Amino acid sequence: MTKNIVIVGTQWGDEGKGKITDYLGNEADVVCRFQGGNNAGHTIVIDGNKFALHLIPSGIFHEDKINIMGNGMVINPIAFKNEVLELENKGFSTKNLFVSSRAHVTLPYHIELDKLQEEIKGDQNVGTTFKGIGPTYTDKYSRIGIRVCDFINDDIFKQKLTFVINWHNHIFKAYGKKLFDVEEVFIEMKEYQIFMKNYVCDTTKLIDDLKNDNKKILFEGAQGALLDIEQGTYPFVTSSTPTAAGVATGSGVGPNYIEKVLGIVKSYSTRVGSGKFVSEIDGDIANYIRERGHEYGTTTGRARRIGWFDTVVINHTRRVSGLTDLSIMLLDVLSGLDEIKICTHYLFKGEEINYFPALIDDLNECLPVYETLAGWQEDITACSSFDELPLNAQKYLNRIEELTGVSISLISVGPDRKQTIVKNKMW
Repeated sequence: MTKNIVIVGTQWGDEGKGKITDYLGNEADVVCRFQGGNNAGHTIVIDGNKFALHLIPSGIFHEDKINIMGNGMVINPIAFKNEVLELENKGFSTKNLFVSSRAHVTLPYHIELDKLQEEIKGDQNVGTTFKGIGPTYTDKYSRIGIRVCDFINDDIFKQKLTFVINWHNHIFKAYGKKLFDVEEVFIEMKEYQIFMKNYVCDTTKLIDDLKNDNKKILFEGAQGALLDIEQGTYPFVTSSTPTAAGVATGSGVGPNYIEKVLGIVKSYSTRVGSGKFVSEIDGDIANYIRERGHEYGTTTGRARRIGWFDTVVINHTRRVSGLTDLSIMLLDVLSGLDEIKICTHYLFKGEEINYFPALIDDLNECLPVYETLAGWQEDITACSSFDELPLNAQKYLNRIEELTGVSISLISVGPDRKQTIVKNKMW
C-alpha cells in the first residue's frame, strides 16, 4: 500500500494542486508543504464555499490531519498570522499545524528589495508578485538569512537583524530609497514572534517519527515545474524547486522515500507573468476558457494567459519530476468547444523537436505543432466515472496518456472536492 505521494504542478503553477491535496488529504495522515512562500495560492471549494490558502498546507481543512510547513519554505510572519487567524475565524482548527525551525523568514525589507530589483531590471523584470520571496531565498543562499529558529529567539533575532538590515541598507541608500531601522522592525515583529513560536518544531524529526509510525504522508508543492529555478523557463521562474526533487531538501526526507509522484495538469495551459508561452492563444477561445475557468490569480488577481495543452511541457516535467500519475484538472471548462488542440511538438528552425530548450532565445523561436481533436458540448460536471464522460472527452484524455506515457488517475470535472473522477486509486 502506498504510504507517500508527492503532488507537483506540471505547468506554470495554478493547475489546481490545492483541490487535489485537499481531496487526497482525506485519506492521508499528514500533509507537508516543502517550498515557496505566500507568492503562491491554492483555492479550495468545500460544499460550495471557496477558501484561499497562501502558506498553510491544504490539509488544514481536515481537523485530524497533521500539517507541516517544511524547511524549504520562506515564511512571512505577518502573512502567517493573518492566514491562521482567518482559518480559525472560519471554524478551522490549526492545533495540528507545525512550522519548521529551519525555514527562512520573509521580513519587510525583503519586500522592498523585491520591488527595487524589479524596478532596476526595467524591461528585463521577471514579473514577481512583490512578496519578497526571491530576496529571502537570496539571503538564504548568501548565508545571511534569518531562520525561524533565529526569529523566535529575541537575542539571536536582534543580532542577526542588525547585521542584515545594515547590509541591505547599503543597497537602499545607493538607490535613494528609505532606510530600515533595526529597532522599528524588531518591535514590529514582536507580536509575530510570540504568535509563531507556538507552532515551531524540528519538522524533519517529526516527519521521521510519523514515517516510522507508518503514517501516510502527502507532500504538497507550490507553483509548477516550469517555474522551477533549475528546470524552468529561466530566468522567468520562482526561487525554489517545485519539482518532486524539492521534497527531499525542502522537507528533510531521503529521495528513496518517495513512492508516487502525481502531476497536476490543467486540461489546457495557463501562465502568469512574463516569458515565452509556446501554445499561447488569444481571441474568443482564450476569453471563453479564461472566464469559464475563472483564470485569475489567487494571490495577485492577475488575468492568466491561456494556451492549449502542451505535451512538450508535460514530458519535460515527467522527466525532471519522475511523474507516475496525472490528475487532469478543469476538464469541464473545455465543454462547449467544437475543436480542441494539443501541442505535440515545437517547430524550431524548421525542425520538429519534442524537448524544452534551455536557452530562452531558442525557446522564443519555437512555434507550436498542433493535433486537432473534436470537442464536446455536454455538461460533464455531474459525471462520476470515466465511462460517463462524452466519447470525445474520453478520446482527448486517452490521447494525452498516449503522448505523455503517464496514466491519468484523477479527473476533475468541477471545483468541489466531490466533482472528482477516480480512474486509478492513488493510495
